[in-house]
Amino acid sequence: MRNERDPYRELDLACRKLDLMTDQIEKNMEIFRRSQERELELLRSTDLDSLFRKITHYLRRSYGLQSVTVVIADPDHELRHLLVSGSRRTEPLPDVHFVEALTGITPRYTALDKPWTGPFSGADHQMLFPGVAELGSIAIIPLIHQGALFGSINFGSSDKHRFTRQHATDFLAHLGIIAAFALENVVNRARLLRSGFTDVLTGWHNRRYLQLRLTEELARAARDGTCLVALMLDIDHFKNVNDTWGHAAGDAVLTELAHRIESQVRASDIAARYGGEEFVVLLPATNTMAASRLAERIRNAISASPISVGNGESARITASIGIASIAPDRDSKDFKTLGDSLLARADVALYQAKSAGRDCVIVEASTGAKA
Repeated sequence: MRNERDPYRELDLACRKLDLMTDQIEKNMEIFRRSQERELELLRSTDLDSLFRKITHYLRRSYGLQSVTVVIADPDHELRHLLVSGSRRTEPLPDVHFVEALTGITPRYTALDKPWTGPFSGADHQMLFPGVAELGSIAIIPLIHQGALFGSINFGSSDKHRFTRQHATDFLAHLGIIAAFALENVVNRARLLRSGFTDVLTGWHNRRYLQLRLTEELARAARDGTCLVALMLDIDHFKNVNDTWGHAAGDAVLTELAHRIESQVRASDIAARYGGEEFVVLLPATNTMAASRLAERIRNAISASPISVGNGESARITASIGIASIAPDRDSKDFKTLGDSLLARADVALYQAKSAGRDCVIVEASTGAKA
């Protein structure tokens, strides 16, 4: 007997296949849409802090993962410096790990040119997820610049089936490319901003940067009900250095003094070359007693040993320091005027230190006044 084809059954099968294909297309489109959203979110980042937080926090929530970390080789500490100088936050980034070199972090970094997915191994992957326990599977997404691996984004899931060796990695690979591109963008932007706010000779922030941060720190002090202290420092008899040994020697003295001052200030302090041989250090949430102690340490560090001025000669350098402080009211608004007043009062205290014989610290008599 000849088998007769049932056109209705065939039509039903075809419709089912079409439905399945349509469902799969819709799922793929949704995956593509969400992937685009994640990538665009990274590309919208304007600084290192926001980019790293989006990678670690936003992607962790978006993918529903237990942990997302970033490991980046930063042998010259440039990224760390850019991150600190460009961020207004004080909260740490516990899921971002800067290392001197990628060697020894994980064997997976060897020839890692595309995402690696598979089971978590404490012996091989613990340094990618320090302090994170009970991961089932992971994905290591390479960050590559000009053909060289410089780090990775690391996804960790408690589900051992989330990332398998058979896991498709096309979307992860594209995410890694976008993340590396976004990182390059924000680093270049941070370098550009730093160049506009940096004193070429000393590498310190310049007066323009100080004015910007002074307004921000006064607003923070008003909001938090804290005190802001300004130290104004001037090198004693600096003209004699230039007249005796020349301007190249004067530049060497300024550079060395910047290093000596920097060795004493805290990471939360804002230090800038104010102009010529004058430097200013802003001390947030600090009282005048603590500021005086810091100023004495700076003064002693400056005069601790002679500074080379070339041709085998050296000069003993001292500095005078003036201190002023302010505790702005919560309803304060004109922070520019308050900032100008604070620096002017620190300058008056500096002049008093000069008049008192130099190489000393003077605190203005009316410190801590409300404004």
